[in-house]
Amino acid sequence: MLKDLLTGCITQKDILSYYNANVTYLSLIKGINGFVFNYKNINNIIINKNLSYYKRKKTLLHELAHIELNQLNQFDKDLFAFHIQDYEDEADRYINFLLENIKLN
Repeated sequence: MLKDLLTGCITQKDILSYYNANVTYLSLIKGINGFVFNYKNINNIIINKNLSYYKRKKTLLHELAHIELNQLNQFDKDLFAFHIQDYEDEADRYINFLLENIKLN
């Protein structure tokens, strides 16, 4: 789905609807670009409103990658804390992979 968003085949509204997600822009402390969590089967994406337009878009893509990679549905929440950097890196690699593949086509 993210590839479809990046290539313009679907809109941001389409992907948010598909993932049952909403985006909220809040003033977050410096160094926190955004985060995502699931509550009552709704994926809530929080983005730091103090970021530039392009950094907000990049952060939204990153948070959507967490959803698309099914990282919010880990079975062992205690182990999740030990692997959070792995999930962050995986989301970044996934977005970079999609962007590279779009450039190649």
